[in-house]
Amino acid sequence: MKKPKWVVQKEQEKKAQGRETVWLFGLYAVRDALLNPARRKLRLVVTLNAQAKLAEAIFESGITPEVVDPRKFSAPLDPGSVHQGAALEVKPLDWGSLEQVCIGPAAPRVVMLDRVTDPHNVGAILRSAEVLGASAVIGTRHHSAPETGALAKTASGALERQPYLRVRNLADAITELQRMGYVVLGLDGEADQTIEAALEGKRDRPVALVLGAEGPGLRAKTKETVDALVRIDARSGFGSLNVSNAAAIALYASKPPA
Repeated sequence: MKKPKWVVQKEQEKKAQGRETVWLFGLYAVRDALLNPARRKLRLVVTLNAQAKLAEAIFESGITPEVVDPRKFSAPLDPGSVHQGAALEVKPLDWGSLEQVCIGPAAPRVVMLDRVTDPHNVGAILRSAEVLGASAVIGTRHHSAPETGALAKTASGALERQPYLRVRNLADAITELQRMGYVVLGLDGEADQTIEAALEGKRDRPVALVLGAEGPGLRAKTKETVDALVRIDARSGFGSLNVSNAAAIALYASKPPA
C-alpha cells in the first residue's frame, strides 16, 4: 500500500533533521554549548588563544579540540562571522513537545513568533525570554529563523537554556495552548486595548504573546486564532518598535503578580 504524501514528507523531514548540524561561533556561545550536557558536540575548532579562554569548558565537555592558526581558521563559517577564534559543530537541541515546555510555574508565559526570520531578532528575543522568565519561545519550522551560529551568538548563551521550539503550524499551536488554559494575545499596533487591559483579572492565567515580523505583522489566520489583539501602551506618533524590543516589553507588561 502506497504511503500518503504527508507521511512520506514527514519521514523525509525527520531524516533531514537527523543529518542536520549547526556551527556555533564566538566565545560565549561556544562556552555555553560546551557546558550544556544536553548538547551533542561533534567538532571544536579553536585558536591557541581561544583554547586558553575556554580551557575549563573544554575540559568539562571532554571534547578534543582542533587547534588552528588564526590566519587559517578552518571552520566552515560565513566570512563575516565574528568567531573570536572558536567554532563548535553541534546537533540542534531537542526541547521536546509543546506540552512539555509550556507547563512551567504557576502562571507561565511563552512568546510565539509569526514568521520572524531574522536570527539576530530571534537571538535577542531568546535572551529577553530567559531574563524575564518565559517558559519557551515558539516559531514555525518554515519561515522562521532556524538554530544558527548568528542566532546563538546574539542570544549570548540563552539558546542553551531557553527552550526554542519550531512547530509545523502556528495556528494549531495557538489552539493547543488555548486548550491548556492559556490566554493568547496577538500584538498589533492598531489594537484597541493594551496588554495590561486585556489581562485585567487574568494575571493568574498562563499567557502566550504572539509577535509578527516587522512590517507585515501578524498574518490574518493568526489574528483570527488569538484570544485578543493588544498593543503596547506607548506614546503615539513615534513609530514602531523592533520585534525583539517589543517582545521584551510585552513580557514585562504581562508578568504575573509577585
